[in-house]
Amino acid sequence: MLQIANVIVRFGGIVAVRDLSLKVQTGEVLGLIGPNGAGKSTVFNVISGLYRPAAGSIRFRGNELVRKKPHQIAALGVARTFQNLQLFRGLSVLENVLVGRHLGISAGLLAQAMNTRSARAQDRQAREEADEILAFVGLDTAKQFPVGQLSLGQQKIVELARALAVAPKLLLLDEPVGGMNTQEKGQFGHLLRKIHRRWDLTVIVIDHDMSLVCDVCDRLAVMDFGELIAQGTPEEIQHNERVIVAYLGKDVDA
Repeated sequence: MLQIANVIVRFGGIVAVRDLSLKVQTGEVLGLIGPNGAGKSTVFNVISGLYRPAAGSIRFRGNELVRKKPHQIAALGVARTFQNLQLFRGLSVLENVLVGRHLGISAGLLAQAMNTRSARAQDRQAREEADEILAFVGLDTAKQFPVGQLSLGQQKIVELARALAVAPKLLLLDEPVGGMNTQEKGQFGHLLRKIHRRWDLTVIVIDHDMSLVCDVCDRLAVMDFGELIAQGTPEEIQHNERVIVAYLGKDVDA
């Protein structure tokens, strides 16, 4: 589904991603892990069109993503969440999720302003789909609440619901359980497995919670200083010496 080939990202004299090549299979849940500053979020920003790489190719279902704008990439079926919440805090939970449906509404501004039959039908369908998603993630009773009144864990779920409203084929989750407590992390992992089955998604997860990524991911890819240093099953990665050194360091005498 996704093929990243020889991607390089530079910020001035700093190489944030160095010659990265990675394939993601259809239906796979891939964990992209590594120490802070390894370049993981930069990879998401390149895939979603927020950054343009200095070199390399990113192909999604046969479509080249490099040079496409973020909304064009979203329209192809790529949705994401952010490490730092990007919600509209003054809007309700439902309104935030409806933002994710705007790509699926073909009625133009004039048709919506005139409240035509087609515009009303599309608006009704969008609300029904948003309601269905909110019920699935367990936030249907909070849909009219201002999103700023929710807990951090609930806001993370709202952002996930908004990404699902895009009707993606590929879902990018950037530290989805950051700031959650142990119980919320366990609930999120269970929800993610349900979402994966319900919508038959391909998912890439960035997170530092190894219990979560080892539990929900089929395969892990590990980055360090912008480079891909290992790939394998969670069990293989846990025993990979290079990964252990990247996370824990290495005794100089050893």
